[in-house]
Amino acid sequence: MINEFRQSKPDLDHESYIAETGVAIGRVKLGFGSSIWYNAVVRGDINYITIGDHSNVQDNAVLHVGMKHPVEVGDYTSIAHGAVLHGCTIGNYCLVGMNAVVLNGALVGDNCMIGAGTVITQNMVIPVNSLVVGTPGKVVREIKPEELKEIHVFARRYEYLWRKYYSK
Repeated sequence: MINEFRQSKPDLDHESYIAETGVAIGRVKLGFGSSIWYNAVVRGDINYITIGDHSNVQDNAVLHVGMKHPVEVGDYTSIAHGAVLHGCTIGNYCLVGMNAVVLNGALVGDNCMIGAGTVITQNMVIPVNSLVVGTPGKVVREIKPEELKEIHVFARRYEYLWRKYYSK
């Protein structure tokens, strides 16, 4: 579902996908090959949201903005089931795990994995190539090359899936 808010309508690449019950509202830009899945809400009402190329927002995830904080998601990034991003920046080639929460002003660098259920607190900065787990989130180690490859595979898999859904 695509909803206008105060004369702002989502800007969707012609090769992107929103599932029947996925919602994009207001100032949302969805990049090439990217997708918003079932019951996910991407609400750019009081600020903007950008989702890069080949990225995905999975089922039941919520992306919302703050007055001073947009949401920016990089390329080849997966926002897993039930995750909440609020007024934060997520880099390229990242995986935000199931039910993880990333709060206002937080910055997650490129090539990061945020573990399931992790909470990234307000204004926290996560360095590139980090694996983060816990509440509050703590960097436990650098990401391994095979994990970075998996992140890329996950993103491409979701792009492959939406193209199958779209063509049915």
